[in-house]
Amino acid sequence: MRSLAAVALVAGLACCSDAPPTRIDGSSDEAFARTAEAARRDLPVADRLMFDSAIATMPARRYADRDPAATARMAFDGLTAAEVVRSERERSKGRSR
Repeated sequence: MRSLAAVALVAGLACCSDAPPTRIDGSSDEAFARTAEAARRDLPVADRLMFDSAIATMPARRYADRDPAATARMAFDGLTAAEVVRSERERSKGRSR
């Protein structure tokens, strides 16, 4: 019974972390991949598909780009995953009108 209480306590503390949300670093491909994945883990599971969609479709939004990966890095640089999801939801609403 004590081990169950200890697990519940640890899980509760993990959920109440005061750590700030991860910001996406678009300074390089490696930094972008690392921080985008870390930012994704900050999201509730229900929002991760929307985040993945936003990240995956960003390069396709500008057909004339010579470096779509750089465009995505620039577009998401400094944002949190929650900000990416909010922006994608707003963009999706605009398309459905």
